[in-house]
Amino acid sequence: MIVVGYTNDQFGMAAVEAAIAEAALRDTDLLVVNSTQGDSYIDAAFAQSRQVRDIEEHLRECGVRYELSQPVGVYAADALLEAMERPEAELLVIGLRHRNAVGKLLLGSVAQQLLMDCPKPVLAVKPG
Repeated sequence: MIVVGYTNDQFGMAAVEAAIAEAALRDTDLLVVNSTQGDSYIDAAFAQSRQVRDIEEHLRECGVRYELSQPVGVYAADALLEAMERPEAELLVIGLRHRNAVGKLLLGSVAQQLLMDCPKPVLAVKPG
């Protein structure tokens, strides 16, 4: 199984596209994880019902077997690391955002935590 961290933006779509390609290449299932901590009224990265329908339609059109999970009240890195604990999980795909050197130094990064803590291979992709 390929696990992909999905956010409702260009970075999330880049990750999904790479994950679809990996799932097809490996003839395996795809687990799409779109989580929110739920600590704000609106989380732009969390897909709403219309975006969920759109991403599911895209996955069906690509012919990939998939499951979509939307845990609420969970930090994104924790949700993805938990998914990667499943025995069938073989690869984690994440989208990367561009940050300057100061931003990398001062702020925590979900991607950095995943790269450091994931016990299995991680594929990090950028849009474009």
